[in-house]
Amino acid sequence: MKAWEYARDLLRNAEPVLLSEEEQTWDASALIRDQDAILKLFWNSNVPGSGAPESLAVAAIQSLENKGYVVPPNQHLLDAGLAAVAASDFETLHTVHARLKAVMRQAVPDPEHPSQKTRRFKDFAEFEAAIAWPQDVAVDVHSADFADRIAAAWWGQIIGAAVGTALEGYTTEKLKAAFGTIDRYMRPPNTYNDDITFELAFLYAFEEKGYAVTSADVADRWVSLIPFAWSAEAVALENLKRGVYPPVSAEDGNPFDEWIGAQMRGAICGMVAPGRPHEAARLAWLDGEISHTSNGILGEVFNAIIVARAFVEGDFRKIVTETVALMPAETEYGAVVRFALEAAQTSNEWETAWRLCDEKYVEYNWIHAYPNAAAQVIALWFGENDFDKTLAIIGGCGHDVDCNAAQMLCAVAIAKGFASIDKRWIEPIGDELVTYMRRPAKTTTSALIAMTVEAIRKAN
Repeated sequence: MKAWEYARDLLRNAEPVLLSEEEQTWDASALIRDQDAILKLFWNSNVPGSGAPESLAVAAIQSLENKGYVVPPNQHLLDAGLAAVAASDFETLHTVHARLKAVMRQAVPDPEHPSQKTRRFKDFAEFEAAIAWPQDVAVDVHSADFADRIAAAWWGQIIGAAVGTALEGYTTEKLKAAFGTIDRYMRPPNTYNDDITFELAFLYAFEEKGYAVTSADVADRWVSLIPFAWSAEAVALENLKRGVYPPVSAEDGNPFDEWIGAQMRGAICGMVAPGRPHEAARLAWLDGEISHTSNGILGEVFNAIIVARAFVEGDFRKIVTETVALMPAETEYGAVVRFALEAAQTSNEWETAWRLCDEKYVEYNWIHAYPNAAAQVIALWFGENDFDKTLAIIGGCGHDVDCNAAQMLCAVAIAKGFASIDKRWIEPIGDELVTYMRRPAKTTTSALIAMTVEAIRKAN
């Protein structure tokens, strides 16, 4: 049936009714409150897990400038917007917000900026051709040992995210003064975060399509299962709902396309491609390009390769050195992880190495991929292949702790097996897994582990 025929039948079959006065009107006040609340979060919010302050409006300009864009004058708009938030003047805030987005659309790249002189790959084929890929190492996905490693992988992520949500958005100095060594949960842990949410969306698509899964397949799961998102993912999700699919969903109106959102999703791509770094990278790229571009996607590729390699190699100094070497030096991401690795190799302890990186990337937002990639490298280098030590370091680095800890502890747990995770991390959480997805809003970690194992075995 054609669209005009549907419309004709709607008209011809409609029977007149008389509505009550209440039924004749929209609840505009509720719509206004919802729109105001969402807009306020963009301008002035506190991270739900840690209470750290953040302004995406300020960060959007920051991110464009990080990438070497010349942004038209905007300070007056930032001042006006932040003042409007403080005064709860939402009429002004909506106007200022629209004006700020217009200004960002007028930003143009400065060819002389250092960032613009680096290489940015346009697609996976171009990236793939630039890499000397290591050989795959066979992993028996039908073995009991493999199932144990997948259990370890998910628990590593769940624990890392649960610890990190209480710590993200703060500096090493502030965290050390407040908590000392990160060797415990700072508050009762929960599983409610975005780190695992987007990996679940990938997993559902992979469960159905296996290695033939596409970016559009994963994007469909975003639209159907994820009600809201933050920064790059929020822009991409809104684009998807307008019918703008990858890779354009990551490019249109997205100043956060090199933030950590893709990097925090890499582990699942490595989990489903054990011992296969090239395949892990390919899957990470197709997942990453939903919301990120170039260096942002490389963050997901980097983590996916580390996790894939962890199934066949237990020396994380070796893994991190070899994975850093795969990131082309002419890219900004490649330069970042090389700087972090050199800082680690030339420092006696992690705090010295991290201080060098923290100073080097001070102009970047704490949610940007770069400082967090550096934290990951340092944690793996000084973590001595140990779950607790790696967690203490990555927690102590601050910044986007939950994303970093979830990804790196996934890798360490895979290499060492489920028994390497002390029960004190598992027992306070239990088996219940709560998400903010439409499905599953609530499940169990054991069910997630079983589903993952089955999906990988089916695909193989």
